[in-house]
Amino acid sequence: METTFGHIEYLHLLWLVPAFALVQWHGFARQRSGLRRFASTHLIPWLTPSVSWTRQKVRTALVLVSTVLLVVALAGPRWGEREVQVLRRGVDVMVLLDVSRSMLADDCRPNRLEKAKQLIKDLLDASPGDRIGLICFAGKTTLACPLTPNYGWFRMALDDVDTRSAPRGGSDLAEAIRTAASKLGERPGNHKAILLITDGEDQDSDPQFAASYALEDHQIRTFAIGLGDGDIGRRIPVETDSGIEFIKEQDGGEHYSKMNAALLEGIAGTGGGGFAVPAGTADIDMAEFYERIVAKLSPEQYETEEKQRYIERYQWFAAAALLLLMIETMMTDRKKSAAPELAGGW
Repeated sequence: METTFGHIEYLHLLWLVPAFALVQWHGFARQRSGLRRFASTHLIPWLTPSVSWTRQKVRTALVLVSTVLLVVALAGPRWGEREVQVLRRGVDVMVLLDVSRSMLADDCRPNRLEKAKQLIKDLLDASPGDRIGLICFAGKTTLACPLTPNYGWFRMALDDVDTRSAPRGGSDLAEAIRTAASKLGERPGNHKAILLITDGEDQDSDPQFAASYALEDHQIRTFAIGLGDGDIGRRIPVETDSGIEFIKEQDGGEHYSKMNAALLEGIAGTGGGGFAVPAGTADIDMAEFYERIVAKLSPEQYETEEKQRYIERYQWFAAAALLLLMIETMMTDRKKSAAPELAGGW
């Protein structure tokens, strides 16, 4: 039967046991040495007729064994398994990540897309275990990761995201919001949210109407984070056979991609999020941002799961240690009879 420990680091305290034993042995040795300096060996039992050296050793051994048992109890020994019912409660957040080519602009270092991915990872670090999903969008949407509390799986899906993760160029924000609403499910309740991370460039798809629909028909709130320079903008680099080039306007002029803060604020307002963060090129405290999201939601029960859990066995060791300590406290160092013992060493 496999034995595990909940706090195995406490086993390092066992190093104190031989140290304590050494101190006790040294104390006994000094006592006997002092008596030998005062009188010869055969006279010691007559000078200390009521003291039992054997009882002192037994009491010391009881303390040492109880210390070992207490340390093992602190380490949380577990063996054997049992099924337990686990209730999961929390909120559902579907992250919409813009993967259009405009997210390659470098006004956020190293570029908008990589900055967005780092913000999402910071969001995971701030989440207490809520279910998070990921949808990538450009002209079309792709479900990169369904709602899951498995953040390791989510991170692997996020790491694979690039501008090829959506099948068509452009930015259709409205379709992305509608897709997110459908993936969050039909179960009613104020526990669902959409987090849109984009530079706000859109193909006239009316994302504010989509956000309003998600709120009114599905009780799903929409929040938004904008990335990029909202004033001058940046050129969009593309790789070609001849090297890096930049996207041109139809008239041949250079195209500058700007973050559309007004559109994102409108989406968050009509979507019930109540706020957007047109971060531009600034850093964002995702822990604080996530707290603001959760503050507008009401965590609900996800599901009941049956899980195998190890059975805690620390009580046995703690009880045994307590029993030995009680025995030690009831013992005395005096003999039952005051008759002197034969002389002997420690």
